[in-house]
Amino acid sequence: MSNSKTAAEAAGGANVAARSSLWDSIRACGIFGSRVKKEELKRRIVIPLYLRSAMAAAIRDQDAGAGASAAAENRGGVEADEMPEAPIVVFVNSRSGGRHGPELKIRLQELINEEQVFDLSVMSPSHFVRYALTCLENLASIGDDYAKTIREKLRIMVAGGDGTVGWILGSLGELFVQKREPVPPTGIIPLGTGNDLSRSFGWGGSFPFAWKSAVKQSLLTAISNPVQNLDSWHVTIIMQETQGLQLPYCLKSVGEYDLNEDVDIQRELAERISCFEGVFYNYLSIGMDAQVAYGFHHLRNTRPYLARGPISNKLIYGGYSCTQGWFFTPCVKTPNLRGLKNILSLYIKKVSNKEWEKIPIPASVRSLVLLNLDSYGSGSHPWGHPTPEYLDQRRFYEARADDGLLEIFGMKQGWHASMVMVEIISAVHIAQAAAVKLELRGGDWNRAYLQTDGEPWKHPLNREHSTFLKIKRVPFQSRMINGK
Repeated sequence: MSNSKTAAEAAGGANVAARSSLWDSIRACGIFGSRVKKEELKRRIVIPLYLRSAMAAAIRDQDAGAGASAAAENRGGVEADEMPEAPIVVFVNSRSGGRHGPELKIRLQELINEEQVFDLSVMSPSHFVRYALTCLENLASIGDDYAKTIREKLRIMVAGGDGTVGWILGSLGELFVQKREPVPPTGIIPLGTGNDLSRSFGWGGSFPFAWKSAVKQSLLTAISNPVQNLDSWHVTIIMQETQGLQLPYCLKSVGEYDLNEDVDIQRELAERISCFEGVFYNYLSIGMDAQVAYGFHHLRNTRPYLARGPISNKLIYGGYSCTQGWFFTPCVKTPNLRGLKNILSLYIKKVSNKEWEKIPIPASVRSLVLLNLDSYGSGSHPWGHPTPEYLDQRRFYEARADDGLLEIFGMKQGWHASMVMVEIISAVHIAQAAAVKLELRGGDWNRAYLQTDGEPWKHPLNREHSTFLKIKRVPFQSRMINGK
């Protein structure tokens, strides 16, 4: 295929993707949202005043018991309160979406009320789970039927990017661990750059143009739409103790780690090790795509005025893709050194096999992705849509977000990645796995770039000791509202 033909097809694919994104934005505006009266919407989603006051007091005092007295003080008007069809609480990342974050918060408070709209720059979602929900549960345990019904029917909307949604889902996951079910299902108002979680569950890929009516429509959709399940994946990192390593907030240090759990690790570990763990919902990747993401995040942190919204963010991403080596590898002296097989070993467990199996990584692969969703990199489908015959031949399963499997694929140099991202071709299919182990070891490389759900970091490598990543499915699934 000639370069001109490839470029034309890539441009055509990009135009299709752009038209699709544009149509999603227009459709998200909704011709119905403007027809819904604000009073009617409030009647269907607003929590009775005395319970709102109780939840607010519990969060303010960081004491679930403080809500009881607040409920008693404000309960006089309960007869005037109507039980909502689907009480909704909204978490807003006011720092997402450029100028839209603060404006959206004000709009949501107008549509609902201040007590049911939480700014994540002010309050952690874990406080809502720990204090507000416990307050409702305490009131329900002493015979408050309103509190019991609100707790059972509660739904949550998140206004933010994929990282924000993951933050909320992680906090709600504590309810599974503590056996405090039901766990409220979650819907999304997309404010991020990629919004792949939002795309995967039908909430759109970008913040809509006529957003004031679209937000009303989103709340209406969240009331009665069905709920789907979402897998999440626990990752543990075991490495030589390293000072000053900056990991994303989703990875937390583990004070003690039982190495007996890793008897399958054959290499000798360092005498002093550090262990970290976290959860991802979208993907984990290693290689050039993570390096591009790292460059973007570094720029955003040092020059935040350059990354003020989705459009400028995508332009910056495109610029980094062209300068980080994706497109110029064939021109350098030793392009073969850039292949991930030089530093990475991949082991997987299949659904029907409890033993680890080593999977070869093609020499040309420069980016390895472990994908949970059907959307990656702002709406692309790099795994593609394999035919039933191909799936049967490779012993693969149809990919879903709740199938207990990760799709593992690779991307080569920039030209290949570009065609994958505009869906002219599929990525390099490597495996599907129910559990994954990765071993990173230095040599000609002294660092690698990794990311989980768009949160990148620069990882040091050395020849003497390996870094191990172990990935397994979390035993419970998150609950997502289908936005379609």
